[in-house]
Amino acid sequence: MSDSSRDTVEGAGWGTADPGTYRQLMPGRTEKLSWLDPRTLWAARNGVVASWLGDPTGGIRSRWAAQRAAAGAPTDKVIRRADPDRFSFLVLGDTGEGGESQYAVVPGLLKAGRDTAFAVIASDVIYPVGSTDDYGAKFFGPYRDYPAPVYAVPGNHDWYEGLGGFMRVFCGDAPPLAPEPAPRPLSRARLRTLLWHRPRPADAQRLVEARALRPAPGQQAVQPGPYWAIDAGPVRIVGIDTGLLGTIDAEQGAWLREVSRGPRPKILITGSPLYVDGEHRPCAIEGGGTVDDVVRDPAHRYVAAIGGDIHNYQRYPVDVDGRTVQYVVSGGGGAFMHATHTIPRVSVARVTEEDFRCYPLRGDSLAFYSALYGRRLRLRRFFTLTEAEAAAVVAERLGIPPTRAAGAPVRVTRRVRLVASLLGTGRRPDRASRFRLPVRKIYTRLFSPGSVTHHPPFFKSFLRLDVSPEAIRLRCFAATGKLAQEADPPVEDEVTIPLT
Repeated sequence: MSDSSRDTVEGAGWGTADPGTYRQLMPGRTEKLSWLDPRTLWAARNGVVASWLGDPTGGIRSRWAAQRAAAGAPTDKVIRRADPDRFSFLVLGDTGEGGESQYAVVPGLLKAGRDTAFAVIASDVIYPVGSTDDYGAKFFGPYRDYPAPVYAVPGNHDWYEGLGGFMRVFCGDAPPLAPEPAPRPLSRARLRTLLWHRPRPADAQRLVEARALRPAPGQQAVQPGPYWAIDAGPVRIVGIDTGLLGTIDAEQGAWLREVSRGPRPKILITGSPLYVDGEHRPCAIEGGGTVDDVVRDPAHRYVAAIGGDIHNYQRYPVDVDGRTVQYVVSGGGGAFMHATHTIPRVSVARVTEEDFRCYPLRGDSLAFYSALYGRRLRLRRFFTLTEAEAAAVVAERLGIPPTRAAGAPVRVTRRVRLVASLLGTGRRPDRASRFRLPVRKIYTRLFSPGSVTHHPPFFKSFLRLDVSPEAIRLRCFAATGKLAQEADPPVEDEVTIPLT
């Protein structure tokens, strides 16, 4: 097994190692997606509009569910597979940018996932707005050589064109919904309609050509809607749709409570993680209660909750009344990297820094961002930190030992500390300032989207879960864009989840 980022600098993808072969998989011409382009931001405005003027996704989702039920989809929304008691599947989140960082994941995914029964995409299949016309370059093309079915739960970006592209691709070529009656004049709904981004007309022939990239019968999957459950071997995998604003409507909430009943071990797949960046985000259900209430109920036997949306890997083993539930963030499947160096020293739900895991390591995240903004601001000599300097200042600020074995002693200078502060590096809770939360939000919403890069290391990741009647083995594999990690994908984290 190759070195991981916890072992060596080379295992993290730093240095002059040979680049990977992923560019050979990319189409000759790819559109460069920039999250700093005003046109991209304007097209993706529906989340902001919904937060100001009301979120319509619950009603739209209900109409999609009714349409699928009328077309013969199972009313309980359960996909019953014939997998044996021992099988494996993949989880990857926030995939669909269509650039180098998405394609860099593919060679390792095909190698580590060659014998898996299926894959699940957790959130944001297609950026920036879930357009049907983008599925060729951002879904069918990248995964054309993955031999098994791919299921998905949508993220907020898949909702920016009303979920139409997602439903056509994953839900039996569902036809567009009929237009709703016009809202009353001078109402909030009317203003929302005026500001709303509307879907572009889809090119039907383009979708036919895209589907031809994954034509094998064994690659096909039809799911009953944007939320579903899969019965596979000894477990039930429950996928929920958290829409534009990270919540679920009352109808889906009632279904979730119903489908969660019974002693079968369960894994939740969600577009919005329940623990992330050292915080608890339980995900409200319209009408009362939260998704995490459902997960924590011992009668439901959830053993893990895996969410996308945040573009890195994090794991929180939370003690829930004497049993451990693994709360995982798995959003490193292809989109730009959300910083991990902004995560403060972890202390949430009795999970401590010693229990917490993340990828990329905070030091690698800080080194990545220092080099990126050193280039962009033309201040390389000031901003750029070596991997050793970044790891050392992170350890100093958090009060923890370096995660990677240290080499020669590194001097943490005033410049290093200043750069770490300017780039929002986390601190111990007792030393955090009142500005820490705003800085992290600024990073998530502004600086991180600006981290799109076309050169490795990319610090991408995906999960493989090996299921047996006794336990689930969960591993996080890294994808850096370097040849060494393509040939032998390193394991960045591993945990065994008992089922008996």
